[in-house]
Amino acid sequence: QVQLVESGGGLVQTGRSLRLSCAASGRTFSSYSMGWFRQAPGKERVFVASINWSGSTTEYADSVKGRFTISRDNAKNTVFLQMNSLKPEDTAVYYCAQDRVPFLWPTRQYAYWGQGTQVTVSS
Repeated sequence: QVQLVESGGGLVQTGRSLRLSCAASGRTFSSYSMGWFRQAPGKERVFVASINWSGSTTEYADSVKGRFTISRDNAKNTVFLQMNSLKPEDTAVYYCAQDRVPFLWPTRQYAYWGQGTQVTVSS
């Protein structure tokens, strides 16, 4: 049973930083690409960033390039999202997700999702 548990969300002011974590269990973490998505109130869930199984390759949405950094620690079965220079439009529930197929990049089929963590950026 795959479980993904996000943490690190909260309320911050514009321009500040947050670091989200996602702890994974149930499969060989180092074999799967991971992604972060977000869903703002009244909007669809959208892609934020992804990282391949080894951490050597990353991909970002244009809206977060240069401000967010995705990384992973395969020894700790954890993926991170460092969010700097936060803006009110970054307010959303952030979800991590794990790829359906091992050793696949780029990935577009996420099989497992966490429960989400709320990030609120005040102006």
